[in-house]
Order: sequence, then structure tokens, then C-alpha cells
Amino acid sequence: MSELEPGQFDDPDQVEPEPASSVYDLSDPAQRSTGFAEAKRALARSGLVVIPTDTVYGLAADAFDPTGVRRLLRAKGRGRDMPTPVLIGSVDTLRALATNVGPDARDLAAAFWPGGLTLICRQQPSLRWDLGDSRATVALRMPDHEDTLALLSDNGPLAVSSANLTGSPAATTVEEAQLMLGDRVDVYLDAGPTPGTVASTIVDCSGPMIRVVRAGVITAAQLREVVPGIVVGDDAPRSRSRQDVDATDDESSETEQAVEAEDAEGADLPGDADDAAADPEDRGPA
Repeated sequence: MSELEPGQFDDPDQVEPEPASSVYDLSDPAQRSTGFAEAKRALARSGLVVIPTDTVYGLAADAFDPTGVRRLLRAKGRGRDMPTPVLIGSVDTLRALATNVGPDARDLAAAFWPGGLTLICRQQPSLRWDLGDSRATVALRMPDHEDTLALLSDNGPLAVSSANLTGSPAATTVEEAQLMLGDRVDVYLDAGPTPGTVASTIVDCSGPMIRVVRAGVITAAQLREVVPGIVVGDDAPRSRSRQDVDATDDESSETEQAVEAEDAEGADLPGDADDAAADPEDRGPA
């Protein structure tokens, strides 16, 4: 699918962004309260919010609002072939959004959530959302960031990609996100520089093998302490999944959803060269 120009709108139901963005300093209690309220209002009307995470800044929309998700993809200049990961606020939400979650996936979530691990799972068939061409899978992560978890508690699951233009480095400050996204975003929530720059590790739990599809902050050794048989790199034949990775945005039609919502741009994936292009949040989920 051809890449869209940043800010390009071609759907008749597409809602244009508000003409001006607001920035709120989350270190100030009054601004934090106002910023959270404005973010909630923006998300309710298909708006976009830049949020801090434990990796990089993320660009967020209501996961159940197709218009908001389309705005997110267009703001970044990416197509539907790179679906958006979803950030969640609790391990219980994993069971609500994913189906056929095996014991290995549950053990990984228990060990590394909240934190830098994104799990690609089969999505519940009853879900009414449109994250892109995800082929019935969804990339889920519970971030380890107090402000992000508070937003998720208040708003529910958020579709989140790294707060950058596709092909550009992920933003680790609100100022960097503003330079790239400008007034296409309704609300910026500023928590200062992000505590990390390394992308989340992406593990595909949607097939017969549990395998790492993008290396990141959680190491292979740490994963094997929980799931000794996890497949890393070329340990076993790869079954190509359309959603191997996107959690970020390095472009590859094979690695689509991994984690953008929070990942730093440019983390290499194990495996074939075409897979290594996945957008490291655009690199993946943030």
C-alpha cells in the first residue's frame, strides 16, 4: 500500500484536527488535571493526544474509534498495512481483547507487565474496531508509566504509535513530537524526557510457536527464564505473519503492528532483512 503524506485525509468521514494544539505540563498538578480532562474530551471526538510512556512518546487515539485511528495513521503518514498497537491498563484487559491466550503468553504478561514487552495475540472476534489490516491479530502492551496507566484507567484501551512521522526518529520529548506532528495533534501531555529510548520487545503469541519478532528492552535471556522454549531469531523456521512487528514504524508490509505506541525508532528485528524494517514504534507500540 502506498504511503500517505502526513496529514492527508481521503475518507469522507475524516474529521479535521482542531486548529491549535494545547500542551500541559504533567508535573504541575493543576495542569495535569486539566490536561487529562482535555485529553479525554479530545479522544471522545476522534482527536489525537501525544502521551508519555516508559519508552518514547506515543501518539494516541481511542482504540474503538475508527475515525480516530485513521487520523492517527494519516498524521504519521502511514497506511493501513501497518496497523496500530494497543496499550492497555491491566493484565485483565488482555483476556478481554485477545482469544486463545496460552499459558506461555500469560506467564510472559505476568512477568513483564507493566513494562517493555508487546504481545501479538489473536484478537477477540467480537471486537468492533479497525486498527488497520491486522489480519485478526492485535499487538498489546501494558506500559510501566504512572501517567500513561492513569490515562488508560480513565479512557480505556488506546491505539498508540510512536509520536513521529514515519521514517523519522521517535520522540523522547514533547518538543520533538511537536516539531513533527504540529497541530495535527489536539493535546500534548508533557512529562519531560521519557525514561527510556529502547523499543519494547515484541513477541508473537498468535501462532503455534512463541517467538520474538523484534529485539528490545526485554532480553532473550530474560524471556527464556519464563518460557524456555521461546524462539529467537533463526532458532526455528519463521511463519510469516502480517503483523510481525509494527509496534513502530520502519516500513515493511510483513511487520506490521508491533508497538509504536512507545518504542524508540529503529530497533532491529531478528530474521530476514525485510522484517528488520519494522517501525520501531513506529518502532512499535509505545
